[in-house]
Amino acid sequence: MTRPPRDLSLMLVTDAAGAFVETVLAAVEGGVTIVQLRDKEADDATLTEAARALKRRLAPLGVPLIVNDRVAVARAAGADGVHLGQSDGDPAIAREILGPEPLIGLSETAPDPTDTVDPAVVDKVGLGPVFPTATKPDAAAPLGLDGFRTTRGAIDLPVIAIGGIDAANANSVIRAGADGLAVVSAICGAPDPRAAALALRQAIRDGRGR
Repeated sequence: MTRPPRDLSLMLVTDAAGAFVETVLAAVEGGVTIVQLRDKEADDATLTEAARALKRRLAPLGVPLIVNDRVAVARAAGADGVHLGQSDGDPAIAREILGPEPLIGLSETAPDPTDTVDPAVVDKVGLGPVFPTATKPDAAAPLGLDGFRTTRGAIDLPVIAIGGIDAANANSVIRAGADGLAVVSAICGAPDPRAAALALRQAIRDGRGR
């Protein structure tokens, strides 16, 4: 079954839903095309409630909501998909649980990617960190643009770049082969999330030569 297309150009990754709802909505107004809810500390019930509340606000805008790591939360909340780290479970099991349509993403950090990514199961790969990042203290060593370009070339799926990306370097990451960008602090830490998203979308267009 062919899964519905999604615009992966600009993903906002947020560590909280309640306090960040207005930030998320402002960022969507500025051009965020997909939102990933990530909260390592909340229990499943709390995160499910947060995901449902956020989805209610995003669905009318046509912006998908995916949940980081928690397949059970994604299913209970009716989210549009899930993103899994390398140690967060088997994507094939997630596909069995969620069904044929939800988006499933998988993180890749190694300079030499494994050949275990099944395009019949996984829709996108999150690749990084591209640059040093303080958002995830346990992140792997940065790939850099050359490392990203090489690794991206070995992946036969849409690739979203993550890690230290902002409006100043976003266009170079797109030119290195990224299909989209994922950011946290570049938007959540900005005084004006809408303006930050607008600047990132312009950088993406510049990187694509549009």
